[in-house]
Amino acid sequence: MSTTTPQASPTRDGTGHRADAGTEPGSTAGTEPAAGPLDGLLVADFSRVLAGPYSTQIMGDLGATIVKVEGPGGDETRQWLPPERDGISTYYIGVNRNKKSVTLDFRDADDRLLAQELARRADIVIENFKPGGLAKFGLDYASVSAANPAVIYASISGFGSDGGAGLPGYDLIVQAASGLMSLTGDADGTPFRSGVSVFDIMTGMQATVGILAALNHRTRTGAGQHVEVNLLSTALSAMANHSSTYVAGGKVPSRMGNAHPSLFPYEPLPTSDGDLVVVAANDPQFAKLAAALGHPEWTTDDRFARTVDRNTNRAALRPLIVDALSTKTTAEWFDELTRAGVACGPINTIDGGVALAESLGLRPVVQVGEGDAAVPMVRNAIDFSLTPARYDSPPPALGHDSTAIRDWLASDPDDESHRLP
Repeated sequence: MSTTTPQASPTRDGTGHRADAGTEPGSTAGTEPAAGPLDGLLVADFSRVLAGPYSTQIMGDLGATIVKVEGPGGDETRQWLPPERDGISTYYIGVNRNKKSVTLDFRDADDRLLAQELARRADIVIENFKPGGLAKFGLDYASVSAANPAVIYASISGFGSDGGAGLPGYDLIVQAASGLMSLTGDADGTPFRSGVSVFDIMTGMQATVGILAALNHRTRTGAGQHVEVNLLSTALSAMANHSSTYVAGGKVPSRMGNAHPSLFPYEPLPTSDGDLVVVAANDPQFAKLAAALGHPEWTTDDRFARTVDRNTNRAALRPLIVDALSTKTTAEWFDELTRAGVACGPINTIDGGVALAESLGLRPVVQVGEGDAAVPMVRNAIDFSLTPARYDSPPPALGHDSTAIRDWLASDPDDESHRLP
């Protein structure tokens, strides 16, 4: 990846603009990339594992300066092996680019003062300790906001800061307790967890949304505030239609395997050599599917004409569709149905998903770093016409920037000659 070194310009926290900024794919080598939309913001990242680091990686991609604060043992995901790349956990790699790492032991008085000074200088503080866990170090919201009234302070927990404050916030536990696992798996089988830590990721996104909203409010009013998100509230919100089935409809949804409670077809269906996900989410889409399968008469059959009819009579419709699909392979039907305007897709493994994104021109993989030190990572999912995501630096080694950050925190904050590199 080609790099440039833009000229530093003063900001209120003294960080200046980002140096050694990686060019976005498609930019011209040797030209300075556009500053990110969050350029000039300093984030004190006291989070670890997944939800918090995912949030701060998003902000780092968008130009914020992220100082990742780790204890002497480092973020525990550094040790979550295998899988790995060159001895480094791919779990850690996946959510920690565009960050600087400093090791601080909060039990040490001098290190604790440096952590407090970092929080005082920061625009944003984010943490996912158990609620109240940072108070003894003077790093809770009350303490930090007393010294830094404009701070946006984001707290991430498993079950909130009230009755659930003492409960450990693991994604799997929340998947179980929220009801998600009761919805996942075959109807007559056992509950299953999602293959992804969905609520950690979604909570990280919710934290980012909350932080950006609070920043906008601060722009208008000058006031900082405390942003709180938790995995259980995120889960109940993210289960959307299923949560609404109970809250608004008074019914408790249950497992249906790969089927959808309100749509049919909307699931994998067998072809001559495998399965193909087929979606007909409304009447016009079903008409396209029926025509492509050679059975336009289905659309005038009273059992199948409307969405509600197809849901009610799916036991009768499913074998008809399966019989039609049995005449060709998954690949053949994918091509044919796609040409007919029918939504469908193969069931890929991750490598197939990446290959599909590449074939569609989505550029899913970016090289972060230079030369032999470059690390392939999944690119930020957001496209901007003027301020594209930045890929400045690969996930840092533990304490990689400790000396520079400690020196900067010990310096006069008004001394613009002493800037955070």
